Amino acid sequence: MKLTSIQMKKKLEERLNNSQYRTSFNRDKDTFRIEWKESKRGMKVSLPNVIAKYNERGEVAIDELVDHVNEALRIMNEEHQLRGMEKSIYPTIRSTSFPTKTKSGVRLVTKDHTAETRIFYALDLGKSYQLIDEELLEKEGWTKERIDEIASFNVRSLSAKPKKDTVAGNDFYFVATQDGYDASRILNEAFLEEMKAAAKGDLAVGVPHQDVLIMVDVKNNTGYDILAQMMMKFFAEGRIPITSLPFIYEDKKLEPIFILAKNRPVKD
Repeated sequence: MKLTSIQMKKKLEERLNNSQYRTSFNRDKDTFRIEWKESKRGMKVSLPNVIAKYNERGEVAIDELVDHVNEALRIMNEEHQLRGMEKSIYPTIRSTSFPTKTKSGVRLVTKDHTAETRIFYALDLGKSYQLIDEELLEKEGWTKERIDEIASFNVRSLSAKPKKDTVAGNDFYFVATQDGYDASRILNEAFLEEMKAAAKGDLAVGVPHQDVLIMVDVKNNTGYDILAQMMMKFFAEGRIPITSLPFIYEDKKLEPIFILAKNRPVKD
């Protein structure tokens, strides 16, 4: 049975029944917000997205969302520190449209990456993570350079063994370990250089959402067409979408490209 936004709102309210939570519904934006009553820290979800996943996967989709919300709110209600947690700090890729401040107005620690993407930094907490803000950095007496150095080292230590699929003469490689940092592997320059050296054609790289890194040894125009369709599909389906535009990797740089049907790419 397909649910309306109001019906989904009621379903989520029943499942997120915690006396310390407050919920609200924005009818204009079709979003549902859950927050701690005391601190007012919380998160919001897009009801149309939840309904689409529910229609596709049923109650399992709701179970996963409820677990995610409860875990995220638990983390928001805890005090964290960076000292002693160095091995749990990773870079995480987001769209340039992703908010750079917390709800309370504190600026998140970021670094420029490409015209389409920005680097944030995450403190890994097991089932989920917390984006690191400048307030926490200041409390610890750390610099942005230090957090970037630690995170960059850690992302290079992550396994990067892609699965290969050849389509129409083009080799597609996918990293999708579901560890939360698949897209972050785009920051492992040694890995990209290794893939570039092995490529017979252009090396295209995509991060349509947080949980996948796509690399393609593009040997003909059909490869670009397939990549464009794949990027749009993955971008639409991702829990944390990043960008539907792929990049060409050359001279140790990532250049966003538009792919025109039956044609070679056009650099942004």
